[in-house]
Amino acid sequence: QVQLVESGGGSVQAGGSLRLSCVVYGYTYRNNYLGWFRQAPGKEREGVATLYTGDGTTTYADSVKGRFTISQGSAKTSVDLQMNNLKPEDTGMYYCAVVHRPKVLRPFQGDWPDWGQGTQVTVSS
Repeated sequence: QVQLVESGGGSVQAGGSLRLSCVVYGYTYRNNYLGWFRQAPGKEREGVATLYTGDGTTTYADSVKGRFTISQGSAKTSVDLQMNNLKPEDTGMYYCAVVHRPKVLRPFQGDWPDWGQGTQVTVSS
């Protein structure tokens, strides 16, 4: 059974930094997408960043480019999200997800079947 466990959320002031981590348990596929998504109150869930483990390719939402960095953790089935220069609009519940699929042009799209429970990020102005 696949299980994703996130950690590292919290509350910071605008301009601050947070680092989220996610460990994926029970996942045996080799070439996967590891992704971070977020959902603000009253808004739809949106993709933040993805990493393709096959070759390390990363993808970012335009709103976080230059501020967030996704990277593989010490274990191949773990992924971190370093968030710098945080803004109030970054506030939301952040979810880690994983999917086994070939490399695609738009990795945020499509079905992501396995998700973590989420970790809250709150940025105050």
